[in-house]
Amino acid sequence: MTLQTSLCELLEIDSPIVQAPIGSATCPELAAAVSNAGGLGHLAVTWRDRAATRRVIEATRELTDRPFAVNLVCDDATTTVETDEHLETVLEAGVDIVTLSFGEAAPYVDRIHEAGALVSQTVGSAAEARKAVAAGVDVVVTQGLEAGGHVQSEVSTMALVPRVADAVGDAVPVVAAGGIADGRGIAAALALGADGAWLGTRFAATEEARVHETYHRRLCESDETDTEYTYLFDKGWPGMPHRVLRNETLERWESAGRPPSGDRPGEDDIVARTDNGDGESVERYAEALATPDVEGDIDDMALFAGQSVGLADDVQPAEELLEELVAETRDAFKRRAKMADRSSLGS
Repeated sequence: MTLQTSLCELLEIDSPIVQAPIGSATCPELAAAVSNAGGLGHLAVTWRDRAATRRVIEATRELTDRPFAVNLVCDDATTTVETDEHLETVLEAGVDIVTLSFGEAAPYVDRIHEAGALVSQTVGSAAEARKAVAAGVDVVVTQGLEAGGHVQSEVSTMALVPRVADAVGDAVPVVAAGGIADGRGIAAALALGADGAWLGTRFAATEEARVHETYHRRLCESDETDTEYTYLFDKGWPGMPHRVLRNETLERWESAGRPPSGDRPGEDDIVARTDNGDGESVERYAEALATPDVEGDIDDMALFAGQSVGLADDVQPAEELLEELVAETRDAFKRRAKMADRSSLGS
């Protein structure tokens, strides 16, 4: 059974599975492994400078000749480099697919198309989807409330995807994000009207992801009830809601009565440092991701994860995971077809 959709045709990929741009956890090894396995790998470069952005794009291209995407956050209040300048770097590097989130794609669509690349925008409502399509985007990504990391919607994936699919029609492919971590979720997203699925938490639990071993352990041992949608880890990106694993930092804040920023317990604590203890300090309530070069109380940091985390039981190679996801999706459709056959025979 083929899983080819309009998204696959547009992006020239084999399977409608996108590895989400999971911040600093992305790297050339992860993006290339996903793309080489037939999905769409992703680099997140927003918090990299322009030189580092060039390096990771070049390194990814050395590892794969398949398409991969580069993501930029459009909120210049929090970015390392202004979006205009950063986009210039990305396009100069010859990237084929640019994904934009936390802002409108409209100011950048023409430039991206003139460079010969495709552009997607992440949305959180049907109205935002219509606006993105009117601006000329090639793909719309719907992010549901279940998603891990920073979240730009208050609507669940189950409710959001069909609304966006109806709003967009056949104009552009729709990709579903939030709460998807196995083939059953991918099949469900396609049944809801999406043309592909965007997985973050599950790909964070891969060998290639730049994730601290403690973070990996927490992902694998956590359940669907162990995440929290909050504004707590706001140092670095004030006012942006996010979903994280519950930890002592969050529980201490709750026990203190959920005080506002400035009055939170241990606000000036240094919980970790980068570069294996010799680099920049990571304060409590920072939005910094726990990468392998961080040393300290990793459990006290923002451990981003979606409600699908209960399906991430182990850390495995990304290529193996992609193959497993494809097989699970096919099985899910086969089971549904058998149920339909039995139903028709009994009617």
